Amino acid sequence: MDKLVLLEGIARICVFVSLLMAFFLLTVKTENKLANRLFAFFFIFSAIDLSGFFMYLYTEDHRNLEIFRSTFCLLGMPSFYLYVLAVCYSDFRLKWKHLVHVLPFVIVNLIFIPRIYSSINEGSFIGPLNSMSEIYFIQILIEFQYVFYIVSVFLILKKYKEIYLENYANPSISAYKFLFQMTCVFLIAHSIVALKNVLRYSGFREIFLWANVLVGTIALFITCWFIMKALKHPELFRGVNSKLVLTKDILPEIEEKPETVNKQNDLIGTQIATLKQYMTEKEPFLDPSLTIQELANQINIPVRDLSILINHHIDQHFFDFVNEYRIQKAMHILKDQTKSQLTVLEILYEVGFNSKSSFNTSFKKYTNLTPTAYRKG
Repeated sequence: MDKLVLLEGIARICVFVSLLMAFFLLTVKTENKLANRLFAFFFIFSAIDLSGFFMYLYTEDHRNLEIFRSTFCLLGMPSFYLYVLAVCYSDFRLKWKHLVHVLPFVIVNLIFIPRIYSSINEGSFIGPLNSMSEIYFIQILIEFQYVFYIVSVFLILKKYKEIYLENYANPSISAYKFLFQMTCVFLIAHSIVALKNVLRYSGFREIFLWANVLVGTIALFITCWFIMKALKHPELFRGVNSKLVLTKDILPEIEEKPETVNKQNDLIGTQIATLKQYMTEKEPFLDPSLTIQELANQINIPVRDLSILINHHIDQHFFDFVNEYRIQKAMHILKDQTKSQLTVLEILYEVGFNSKSSFNTSFKKYTNLTPTAYRKG
């Protein structure tokens, strides 16, 4: 089969699947509509970009439309970046300031207008496109834009995970894992695309064509992977409040006030004892969705003070602090002969976990044994 025909076929399937995914995201009922819409736009922009593998067949007499179509790749990463923000932070809203992300698209088209758009006549094109300085500028801009957004997304995910661990006890961090995996996949895929673009100027046409086939196949694989994730985990995400502050950002404010530090040091021992006694007697950790805000309300300690107490003075994330009590409870049940009929799955739900993989990971981290091995030991 001719490589161009194969590439066009893969691209058509990929565009169709991407648009189908976008339609699903725009019509499905969900609480986080903004995130779904932003992700849908990402798929639409990706479809427009991938259509370049076959759209040239229909735009031969309208090169200006083909040039304009190719600039839509500059909207893909901004939409993904905003999507990540919308998933990670439940209170995220689009504002006028976010229009700054459209600037590269606008600037590129303004640069195109004087030299390229004005040089295009019906059915003809003055000068080789790939040798124009504007094309080099745009390709460099795309690479810089991609690096900027990939780094920005990784930083957002890093902060999101830290906030989650300090404020939530739900052992399921599906959103973080999915977004991190997705970003890593994008990074690998774009590295291949960048290598393919280098081959464009190498003179190795055959290798360049096969590289295009590989890129199209990878794009199709990634799109299908998204669809499988969406079908398997329709309620995948739980955003955190962007106004939550990390303990490491609170401490410098306190350290500026020595009298505050001295006053709090007098209460630290009492607060830790009260907290541990409450955790042992009332067992709030049995609630799988327990948050630091809810625990603070229960023991009547300001959430800011409780966060510092656990994350700084006890030197544990809230996530690990709560899970330790869950594991201790599970260990007691596993050794209780009167409850030997309970399965490991039943026990993990009873102590506040909602995922077998999370329970096994936490249990092995705390005991160096699997739950089954601990029960038999």
